[in-house]
Amino acid sequence: MARIAGVDLPRNKQARIALTYIYGIGQPRAIKILGTATVDPLKKIQDLSEEEVNRIRQVIENEGQVEGDLRKEISLHIKRLIEIGSYRGNRHRRSLPVRGQRTHTNARTRKVRARAPWPARRRRRSNIAGRKVASFRWFMEGAYW
Repeated sequence: MARIAGVDLPRNKQARIALTYIYGIGQPRAIKILGTATVDPLKKIQDLSEEEVNRIRQVIENEGQVEGDLRKEISLHIKRLIEIGSYRGNRHRRSLPVRGQRTHTNARTRKVRARAPWPARRRRRSNIAGRKVASFRWFMEGAYW
């Protein structure tokens, strides 16, 4: 199994697909990396020689940030936006969509975290008006025994 940029690449996938398992590398960048390293994109990872894997590793190191470095850079950009108080920073702080999407009907994924949490226990309602629902505690205290 080839290990590049701290990620174990799947052995049975083509090189152009397997490289996309690395954070920061999509299909276009994977094909560009393989072209620079002179490796066939359709070749499976298990069929790559150690020399080819080393060439791919070298190209990725020279070309730019991937994995942890890239994640750190993105989080620093978001922290900077929050600190300077920009509109985008405020949207990040409130866990709302940042890029101008509507929030009246959509954006449930982002808005769930933004809402106040539900109360731990809600009051049960009875089907009969003016009558309380018998709780389990009341039942166990001997009202029916």
